[in-house]
Amino acid sequence: MTTEPARSPLPAERRSHLLAALERDGVVRVADLTTELGVTPVTVRRDIARLEREGRLERVHGGAVAAGPSRGVGAPDPDAGDDDGTALPPSSAAIGVLVPSLDYYWPGVVRGMEAEARRHGLRIVLRGSSYDIADERPALRRLVEVDGVRGLICAPRMDGPTAGDVVTWLATSGVPHVLVEREATRGPHRAALEAVVSDHALGALMAVHHLADLGHRRVGLVLSRESPTSRKIAAGWRAACHELGLTSAEHFERLAPDRSRPEFSGVVDEVVDTALGSGTTALLVHSDPEASAVAQRAMDRGLSVPGDLSIVAYDDEVASLFSPAMTAVRPPRDAVGHAAVDLLLKRLGDPSRPVHREAISPRLMVRESTGAVRR
Repeated sequence: MTTEPARSPLPAERRSHLLAALERDGVVRVADLTTELGVTPVTVRRDIARLEREGRLERVHGGAVAAGPSRGVGAPDPDAGDDDGTALPPSSAAIGVLVPSLDYYWPGVVRGMEAEARRHGLRIVLRGSSYDIADERPALRRLVEVDGVRGLICAPRMDGPTAGDVVTWLATSGVPHVLVEREATRGPHRAALEAVVSDHALGALMAVHHLADLGHRRVGLVLSRESPTSRKIAAGWRAACHELGLTSAEHFERLAPDRSRPEFSGVVDEVVDTALGSGTTALLVHSDPEASAVAQRAMDRGLSVPGDLSIVAYDDEVASLFSPAMTAVRPPRDAVGHAAVDLLLKRLGDPSRPVHREAISPRLMVRESTGAVRR
């Protein structure tokens, strides 16, 4: 008895199967359809291309997603955008987000992204890279090649040995992308990448001016050694010192190690010793836990906050919970997340638009830890 070879499905049958799978799952992958239909990847891609021309789906890397609700035969192209130039993605489309941490600062930024994405019918595919990862390119590639995202929002390490390679990959990948809380340029002409950032330098400048308005002339700065934000805070602090005419004898600067390191406690003691020895009456400290540690150590040694030492924290994640409640610079985390998604959608809607870089101002939250200098 002979067994007849399996019949290859006709083109109409293949496309019917593809559309049924798309209606069921919201997304189809070329690799899955190749196995299910017993045809080559080229054949599946050809079917997807035809159905896209008919307005019945939208191609993504590695497969296809359902077309938007208004997208039918002869309907307008969803990439044409709405009135503000923002792309109109299908409801099942996704954008990839890669941030270095899923705790502390970044959840506020991601919540802003998610809210803006939902407003446009988008999903967020979130990944955490960790500050310890040297090369984020594999994670970015997986978001594109495996998760099929339409664009990327990411905060790569800018101080590692592969930082330049990551920037080059983004710039040459053909995938729309936006840096968040990072800025980068590439090539001999220093072409900028699209970015949304908090104006951390302005935040530091506002903090120092607040302290100067209270009569403080000797203002110290304590920065987190591991944070990429520290460089911008230092720039704003130095600009404020220059504007206010504070000489190097009237301020000092310290870098604090990660709080988990055994030497952290010793650095906190050194900061308090230096403040006492130099007559420093105010500090700007990044971030909240470091500010709380300095304030606690000062009070343990009999100093009054703010009577003897005014302290401004930078980040305002938990500063208000300390006693006394700490004056703090609050970066616009939620607004940064909204703006990053908005910028990415505008890029998807108009790939030829000029590169945009947005800086959003932080707020100074004045509380109990700062007061007038004692005469």
